[in-house]
Amino acid sequence: MKLWETGAVYKDGKLSPAASKDAEGSKKTIAYSILQKHNTSGDAAKLKIKFDKITSHDITYVGIIQTARASGLEKFSLPYVLTNCHNSLCAVGGTINEDDHMFGLTCAQKYGGIYVPPHQAVIHQFAREMLAKCGDMILGSDSHTRYGALGTMAIGEGGGELAKQLLNKTYDVAYPGVVAVYLTGEPVPGVGPQDVALAIIKAVFDKGYVKNKVMEFVGPGVSKLSADFRIGVDVMTTETTCLSSIWSTDEKIREFYSIHGREGDYKELNPGDGAYYDGAIELDLSEIRPMIAMPFHPSCAYTIEEVNKNLDDVLTDAEKRAKISFGDKVNFNLHNKIIDGKLYVDQGVIAGCAGGGFENICAAADILKGKDTGNGKFLLNVYPASMPVYMELMKNGAFAALIDAGAIVKTAFCGPCFGAGDTPANGAFSIRHSTRNFPNREGSKIQNGQLSSVALMDARSIAATAANKGFLTAATEFDTEFSGKKYFFDKGIYEKRVYDSKGLAHPEVEIQFGPNIKDWPEQKALADDLLLKVVSEIHDPVTTTDELIPSGETSSFRSNPLGLAEFTLSRKDPAYVGRAKAVRDLTDEVKAEIKLAVENLSKKDAELGKRAASAGTGSTIFAVKPGDGSAREQAASCQRVLGASANIANEYATKRYRSNLINWGMLPFLYKEGDKNLPFANGDYVFIPGVKKMIEEKLPSIKAYAVKADGSVNEFELSVGDLTDDERRIILAGCLINFYRG
Repeated sequence: MKLWETGAVYKDGKLSPAASKDAEGSKKTIAYSILQKHNTSGDAAKLKIKFDKITSHDITYVGIIQTARASGLEKFSLPYVLTNCHNSLCAVGGTINEDDHMFGLTCAQKYGGIYVPPHQAVIHQFAREMLAKCGDMILGSDSHTRYGALGTMAIGEGGGELAKQLLNKTYDVAYPGVVAVYLTGEPVPGVGPQDVALAIIKAVFDKGYVKNKVMEFVGPGVSKLSADFRIGVDVMTTETTCLSSIWSTDEKIREFYSIHGREGDYKELNPGDGAYYDGAIELDLSEIRPMIAMPFHPSCAYTIEEVNKNLDDVLTDAEKRAKISFGDKVNFNLHNKIIDGKLYVDQGVIAGCAGGGFENICAAADILKGKDTGNGKFLLNVYPASMPVYMELMKNGAFAALIDAGAIVKTAFCGPCFGAGDTPANGAFSIRHSTRNFPNREGSKIQNGQLSSVALMDARSIAATAANKGFLTAATEFDTEFSGKKYFFDKGIYEKRVYDSKGLAHPEVEIQFGPNIKDWPEQKALADDLLLKVVSEIHDPVTTTDELIPSGETSSFRSNPLGLAEFTLSRKDPAYVGRAKAVRDLTDEVKAEIKLAVENLSKKDAELGKRAASAGTGSTIFAVKPGDGSAREQAASCQRVLGASANIANEYATKRYRSNLINWGMLPFLYKEGDKNLPFANGDYVFIPGVKKMIEEKLPSIKAYAVKADGSVNEFELSVGDLTDDERRIILAGCLINFYRG
């Protein structure tokens, strides 16, 4: 694989280096044509996008609809699909999950939406089967909203951005860079889409090569991949931190639409001759070998062959990463998984939007046919991504082969991907064809001394490992004859169970509220000056949204903003909630601290002290690079309801997390000097005079003053980066709801 250091020109089906940026050539990419088709601003550089459809699952849609209702919602202004694939286990939290499902159904009826009941389909599979259309754009409140392989440019964002679409507003973003992913060759038997995806993520993530850009897949290798294979690569592009993805389309994509009864939604998409790209990733598919992403990130990837040859070194590296994330809280040990010189895993899972596709499961069944997973600790669980896929796997014998080998077949569910299903035993090591393997994302609780871990692999190599009774094995080690079973889609499964309003609202329907569903707390507008207490300080290279607000069973409280906020940073900094609430509630101890901070500021400058005495108050965290991972707005909103007014970071891992901060009225401060020798520390106060003026007048930076525990005052500089006019108004108003309510 090669990452180009220059721009690239695509001409006659081939890439060549570009001597300089070509503005006209930039207009010939597939991405440009789709983005401008949906741009309402009249300015090609500053996009105001209106999407064709939006989609959410049951961790996010309650908060989104509650935001839109508080902002004046009367009817869904575009097709809105509510799926129920994350909180399908209704015993978790008592009636909470099913109460939220009934909220979703009645809102779909009242406002004119589409409701997909639990276990019918994971969010992205339903979108592929029923929503995607070549040349369209879809916005989803899940970070893995990626349908580029089907010619649909899709973006995952926080709930505030979907609420804007429901209110007939726009998604505002600067025109992104576009990077070509030039594919050649053809995968060898046993290599699957997760292998290709992990190889790409490994190459680009640390370099930020495609951060907030669009990845455009082109080249002769595209035609060598089935639609399912392309989908499996595409969904993982989220882990590169790109903004979106798009692929050239061909007869195999036409066939996909035809199979799903929607051939009219197909259109051939190709870049124009002479298309210019801001960079290029050159990948020969024939060189990819079965991969494994070791804990605790998809970019920690190796070939399985490399792991088996260098077990000690690879496991030592993983244990060092655990030390960075967990310190001395637990003893993380993978070396105890070595048995007779081989790596033993405790669990295998093939699931969700990445692993649960038809071809992945058929290939796993082909490998396991006539074999035995054994009766030891190792267990294999398989979750098809939708009921139509489930039905076809029943009919064609794939399930029979899997069950005969000892696998457990379950229904469509995202739980294994985020810790709401198949949590391994303490100390166990799981291999999964799912999307992420962040710390504790599999469901273990560091605060209880628990720690298990996940490595990402392709379904084919998971099946090979299962056939080897839990010892890590690449699928290429088996001489398997892959059956290449054909898929037949039965749309009647959805017609019988899915509620589709066809865009017709029924305002007379009463929304069904469960006792856990609460309104968003009121938020204050931005004050002229701001006095912040630093209540957490995180120096990990990257902080994920799962660490900011844990996933798993905690998400049962997602409809109760104050209830969910109690879990904020609970796995990273358990003292955070108490510190933040003390500032929000202005306890006597905090009042005394503020009084002392004002006195110390007055010693430096009397005017500073005077302004600080009447400043707005709030809390902030510092993190080096927060926001990698999920699009869940709760990573920001939970801080906000606990009284946070800002984040301070060296940079933000994703646009979506930064947007979530803004939509909740929080200042996305940037401190450019790195995380060494910070001018403030956890427990210090930071005074920012004139912060409102900075936002109103679009000032590039502002002076801030850190009041240290010893009474000294350090002057330093903060900025907020580029903000659109609406983003400035949202911050000034205090949050998106306040902005739209006026």
